[in-house]
Amino acid sequence: MAQKGMINPFEASLIREIKCDEDSLNRRVISYGLSSYGYDIRLSPTEFRIFRHIPGTVVDPKNFKEQNLESTALHSSVEGDYFILPAHSYGLGVALERLEVPDNISVICIGKSTYARCGIIANLTPAEAAWRGHLTLEFSNSSSADCRIYANEGVVQLLFLEGEPCAISYEARQGKYQDQPEKVTIARI
Repeated sequence: MAQKGMINPFEASLIREIKCDEDSLNRRVISYGLSSYGYDIRLSPTEFRIFRHIPGTVVDPKNFKEQNLESTALHSSVEGDYFILPAHSYGLGVALERLEVPDNISVICIGKSTYARCGIIANLTPAEAAWRGHLTLEFSNSSSADCRIYANEGVVQLLFLEGEPCAISYEARQGKYQDQPEKVTIARI
């Protein structure tokens, strides 16, 4: 199903290193692609936004104010491109891969242990049957240190649950997060 468009771009094997250029050695990356029982998707370099503290402001999911989020710069080093998630903060990124989930599949997005061991917790996120788009990904830095989150490398794992086609799919009920672009999508009701 993935090779037929469910995941785009699709890597048919687990990628753990990439070729940097013709004259250099391969560079190790946080794995992405097809794994034993799931698929590790990458963080897009297009955007990463962090909740900022504005004294007296309360974040309200029914009336979300975009000014509660600030964009953060994409940095580069020999290790790769990355965003910095400050200590004890929360940020939103977006998946590089676009999903087109069939109506008999549901997807659960869970964190990778490489990041969990650094204090980064990825919010458990579903992609319902017949959902399509780029997942907005949520991360919490529970550590007391700033942490890097690498773009173009594995950031969360998708687990797929197959069953009978659901009675009312995400597409049929016109879900509010359908067709998300490769951009952070804020909370809506």
